[in-house]
Amino acid sequence: MNKPEIIQLPKILDRRGNLTFIEGNQHIPFEIKRTYWIYDVPGGEIRGGHAFREQKEFIVALSGSFDIVVDDCKNKTIYHLNRSYNGLYIPNGYWRHIDNFSTNSLALVIASTNFSMDDYIIDYEQYYAEYIK
Repeated sequence: MNKPEIIQLPKILDRRGNLTFIEGNQHIPFEIKRTYWIYDVPGGEIRGGHAFREQKEFIVALSGSFDIVVDDCKNKTIYHLNRSYNGLYIPNGYWRHIDNFSTNSLALVIASTNFSMDDYIIDYEQYYAEYIK
């Protein structure tokens, strides 16, 4: 998996409520090292705006909806997430930002690495210089 893609997760339907789960190296193509979530985003705000040299991510809209804009220096693709059983896999080397958050949205981010600020590229011109293909 070298390109971003939507992955459908297992969904167990039950009249008492549905259940979905994620297993590293099973449903997503990496071992899970870290998870974090984004919530209470004020209207009109944008999260992200960076790329990772090493980290791969899988992002799920646990509640509400939002758009993830993925950029590879040539094309920008918008992925709309609004179901808790679908997620977006983003390999390393892609610029991304998240916007258009609905009220009470909750974004779960699953990462392949522990946090390291050295892994972030936060300047788009630097990203362009490193990743133009």
